[in-house]
Amino acid sequence: MRSRHEVMERVAEANAQFYGAIENGDIDLMRRVWAEEDEAPDLVCVNPGWPLLRGRAEIMRAWSLIMANVPYIQYVLTDTHIGVSGDVAMVTCEENVLTAEDDSPGFVAGGQVVTTNMFVNTEHGWRLWSHHASPVLMDEEDGEEDDQ
Repeated sequence: MRSRHEVMERVAEANAQFYGAIENGDIDLMRRVWAEEDEAPDLVCVNPGWPLLRGRAEIMRAWSLIMANVPYIQYVLTDTHIGVSGDVAMVTCEENVLTAEDDSPGFVAGGQVVTTNMFVNTEHGWRLWSHHASPVLMDEEDGEEDDQ
């Protein structure tokens, strides 16, 4: 039996592989990161601005499109927390995203997204069951103290 620390390390590694797959445009790794339908029924994925994706085939199609159309993306994860209960783990974090949406030199956009990633422990290790990412929308006045 693995210690709680070892389990949390394995979940953190699975989460890192998910983001590594996106950053490197590695659809084969993305396929390995996600659980199979028989390991975790009703796989779901919600990316910012996208409709809910349900099922492995639909999710992989969407990641293929994203990877084919985003020439550069980098994630800096902050405020990461991992919770484990039996064979299910939840990772919450803030994704600080840098992306280039075209090939123009120097064009980089940024944004912040809050995310919940659910993992299930399978015979192949921890695999992604659900990814839900929501953009953080801030007003121009956010971060400034109210003068009234």
